[in-house]
Amino acid sequence: MTNEANDTPAPVEPSTPEVSEAAPAPDAAPAVSIPSIPSEPVIPSTATATVTKPATAGGWFWGTGRRKASVARVRVRPGDGAFVVNNKPMDKFFTEERDHKDLLHVLESTRTTGQVEIQVNVRGGGYTGQAGAILMGLGRALLNYDNSLEPILRDNGFLTRDPRRVERKKPGQPGARKRFQFSKR
Repeated sequence: MTNEANDTPAPVEPSTPEVSEAAPAPDAAPAVSIPSIPSEPVIPSTATATVTKPATAGGWFWGTGRRKASVARVRVRPGDGAFVVNNKPMDKFFTEERDHKDLLHVLESTRTTGQVEIQVNVRGGGYTGQAGAILMGLGRALLNYDNSLEPILRDNGFLTRDPRRVERKKPGQPGARKRFQFSKR
């Protein structure tokens, strides 16, 4: 069948197999109905809702971060921008400028500098591990505080745990990779 205006074949509608109402033969396979295909494709929504988890007592939003042997419990609430780590100001607790920049980079990326009050309890490991644990915990706490920050936090890697750890020492060797000097004679 052709369309007379263009002399092109008309599109053929796909037909669905018809299923008879009669009982199938005992040796025949059972009849299966094929679901119809919707004409419009269903595309799931990728937009995230800005639903936040309820705050705990005192209006705090929690997040836990881990790095190497360190564990940080971070609490965030709307406030004046105070950043306290183990009951000390952040710049007194961390002496390295690198750690200051890393921790403030989270707040600058999410545009929450000066808008939230942060309290951290951190244990274990050294300063680098503790700073990394606080970084992850702060990202998780900000996610609980405002769910719309997730794309920013995820793109910058603030929600991803750094899996690197110290490699263990092997038996018969002085360290993880170091070997005793070879003696030919």
